[in-house]
Order: sequence, then C-alpha cells, then structure tokens
Amino acid sequence: MQTTENLVEMILNDYDSFVSIHSKDSDIEISEGDFSRANLENANFANVDFSGSTFQESNLTNVNFTDCDLTSVDFSRAVLTECNFSGAILNGAGFNYATVSYCNFSDADMAGCNLSEADLSDSDFSTSENLDSCRFDESTVWPDVDKLPEDFDCTYNYDLSSLREDDENSSENY
Repeated sequence: MQTTENLVEMILNDYDSFVSIHSKDSDIEISEGDFSRANLENANFANVDFSGSTFQESNLTNVNFTDCDLTSVDFSRAVLTECNFSGAILNGAGFNYATVSYCNFSDADMAGCNLSEADLSDSDFSTSENLDSCRFDESTVWPDVDKLPEDFDCTYNYDLSSLREDDENSSENY
C-alpha cells in the first residue's frame, strides 16, 4: 500500500505510475495531500479520496474528480477549467478566490462549500445538491440561471438587522 506522500509525488512527477496503481485499486486514499501550485492536466482521479487535501493556487485543466471524496479540500485561488465533479462530495470544500470555468458539478454535494469571491462563470451547478447551504458573498460570480438549480437564489443579502438582534441577545447573557 502506498503512502499519501508517495501517491502525491507520483501524481506530480510520474503520473503514468499513478495510472497503473489507480487502474488496479479503485479505493485510493490521498487524504491531506499537498498539491499546492500544481499544474495538472487531463488527470483521472475518479473515486479517489482526497479529503482534507489542498490544491491551493493550482492550475487544473480537464481533471476528472467524478465520485471523489473532496470533503474539506482547499481549492482557494486555484484555476479550474473543464473539470468534472459529477457525484463528488464537496462538503466544506473551499473555492474562495478560485476561477472555476466550464466545470461540471452534476449531482455533487456542495454542503458547506465556501464560494466567496469565486468566479464560477459557465460552470454547471444545475443538478448539484445543497448549493443553498454554501457560503458566498457579493463578489461571487455565478453562471447563468439555467446552470443553477431552479430554486437557488444567488443574490447575496447581508442583513444587518439580524446581526443587531444577535448582539442585543448576546449582551443580555452577560
């Protein structure tokens, strides 16, 4: 069995060796792997467990993350182009400040994702799950409405009155 460090090194420097292992073992775990500033193109990571890994400031083009566990993965400041996240678990993943173009999020579980200041132009979230529980702000750039779930409201609403009520309630507790 390969260690996380060995698998990361393989992916970054000898991708063909990783392909050989991945074709024989469909349950690969690369938890907490560090892919910061990596350039990955045309990689197939279907069914890999990347939970807790980081892809900060990486360039990912045509990467297949189908059915991956991407829980708490950090994609902040990454550039993702034409990547496939179909069926992926993205609970708590961070895409803050990322550029996510022409990516497919069909049936991806987006619960708790951070999409603050992300550019999501032209990506397809139309059948993603739990997009309404993501964090985003007024700087998040959304794709056209037809690429979002029907009931999703992408307008950012910062309600100061609810904060004032919380402050008043919390001061009563002291």
